Amino acid sequence: MVKANNRAIVFLKPPTEFPLPGKHLGIESQEVDDKLKENEVLTRNLALSLDPYLRGRMSGQKADYLTWFKPGQTIDSYVVGEGFTAYGSLLELGQPKAGETIFISAASGAVGQLVGQIARRFGLRVIGSAGSDDKVQYLLNELKFDAAFNYKKVNKSILETLRELAGPKGFDIYYDNVGGETLEAAIEVINKHGRIIACGHISDYNSTQPYAVKNLYKIIVKSLKVLGFMVYDFSTEVRVRFEKEVTQWLLNGEIIYKEHVTVGLENTPEAFLGLLQGKNFGKAVVKIADL
Repeated sequence: MVKANNRAIVFLKPPTEFPLPGKHLGIESQEVDDKLKENEVLTRNLALSLDPYLRGRMSGQKADYLTWFKPGQTIDSYVVGEGFTAYGSLLELGQPKAGETIFISAASGAVGQLVGQIARRFGLRVIGSAGSDDKVQYLLNELKFDAAFNYKKVNKSILETLRELAGPKGFDIYYDNVGGETLEAAIEVINKHGRIIACGHISDYNSTQPYAVKNLYKIIVKSLKVLGFMVYDFSTEVRVRFEKEVTQWLLNGEIIYKEHVTVGLENTPEAFLGLLQGKNFGKAVVKIADL
């Protein structure tokens, strides 16, 4: 029987705030039996995906959709399809119409950058927020957003900045990746009968005192739709349409996609912390090995 060495990221204990390398996430070498049984294959990982949903599995309690990590357990991660997430949620839940306006938070991130480009293809005016000036320039100059702002550097407040950029016509769809103060501002500015697509709440994931949104009653008085989802909610028909359309857009160069690549499995804990702190610029990926 032959044994092979394999390095793994291991969950150490639940964090109350940010998961720290060496305290909550560690690296260990494990032996793997590479003697295969009938119909088994041995794979080699070349890269892995870092996604905010993993933080929910570190809370020490069962998530509504996935099991939580237990101390000593190897971190396993599902392949998350940001493209399908963006496409399915925007078109099926947002029901965008040409001439409308959409506001996207974390707009330079894995999902946000695609939502914005797809929205533009369908004739929407697109406003985005991000956490640095270079990310804002990426939204404006490369993704061709109509307006964008750095929420960390607003002269007044997120609310006033959003109201100014939306103008008298407001906006019709809010694609929420962050929750918190930005969600509160969006509820204030969004038009009556607007749609809020709830994709993530990263501003609250690592806080023991989450931001208390104070205007939820306006969901009622504005007749808003607030729509949460899981990516597997969407039908096979939507998946087929996505694969056909988005593949063609990518091949034609009509959609671009930015990745934030960290090299080396040993750097995964630090890279994941950076993702939760907003230090990534684009989709967070760890390169483990070459072909």
